[in-house]
Amino acid sequence: MFRIFPGALLCAVLLLAVSSSAQLPAASTPSSPAATPGTQAAAPAWQVRTEPATLVNGAPAILYVVPPVNVEGLGGSWMGHKIFFSFDPASHSWYALFGTGLNRTPGKYPLVLEGRTDPGTTDPGTTDPGTTVSFQQELEVASQPYPQVELKVQHKFTAPSRRLLRRIRKEEILKHRVFGESSEAQLWRGPFLSPVREPVTEQFGVRRIFNGELKTEHLGLDFHAARGTRVQAANSGRVILARRLFFEGNCVIVDHGEGLMTLYMHLSKFKVRKGQRVRRGQLLGLSGATGRATGPHLHLAVRWEGVYLDPAKLLKLDLPQLVAPHPALAGAREPAERSGAAQSRAVSQN
Repeated sequence: MFRIFPGALLCAVLLLAVSSSAQLPAASTPSSPAATPGTQAAAPAWQVRTEPATLVNGAPAILYVVPPVNVEGLGGSWMGHKIFFSFDPASHSWYALFGTGLNRTPGKYPLVLEGRTDPGTTDPGTTDPGTTVSFQQELEVASQPYPQVELKVQHKFTAPSRRLLRRIRKEEILKHRVFGESSEAQLWRGPFLSPVREPVTEQFGVRRIFNGELKTEHLGLDFHAARGTRVQAANSGRVILARRLFFEGNCVIVDHGEGLMTLYMHLSKFKVRKGQRVRRGQLLGLSGATGRATGPHLHLAVRWEGVYLDPAKLLKLDLPQLVAPHPALAGAREPAERSGAAQSRAVSQN
């Protein structure tokens, strides 16, 4: 008969427990949801931002987009307008110049984006190369108030005769055709510059009352430019009109591509001709007081996709620099390279 001491019994129990635990598998740490078989990490999101951050009626802006996958091209639409994108290597994002019409009601409007994934690259775990990706997001437009001004002009400009009305109608048809000639390629490069170094006398969006009657809204920017002031192109592009019109006087229209145009009105002389390619800062003409004008000045207008935008705001946008100019501008030379004789030959009419 054996006698078991209490101390020996306790030691035996402890040894048995240690031996049993050594033979059991180690406990596993709970895994995160991403590591669970059959599940995937959340897909990367589209990144959309505007500059400035607040959009207002009558103002241009820059739209920056970073798709969740590499795309070989990006397009979009907003308020019925087509949006053209270019790629900016500096910010690794797609950008586009767009805007809102002067009389657009404040509210939220859907932006639709669509691109095709780059066949030359792969994004493991996302979209297959060569497929279409799309995205939609609402952008909000706030209200921007504009002032009112009264002007006195010749009676024929507020109540033209039948003969003048026929001329005005013909010119409206001409302008409608010209406005449809914008290139789908981006012809402008970098920020836009002021066409003259003169003070602004009237802002964009002013409600203009001629001889006591509300006739128009000022869809441009007026500069106090004395007769003969040199007027330069705000950016590179192609001249699609250089002729005298009833209201605009001697007018030059430069197409910058992608539905964007700048208009220079009331000139006294032309220094370019229709179809000519121009560079940013190139001489277009000399300021004057032709057409419906109360005195010598330059009227600068900005038209995008059929709506007029505030030129002052466009001049302040820090637009990306296009890496290479479009082939359509290959023949255009810098302003410094143009000789006086070449400029004389470029005069179309007075």
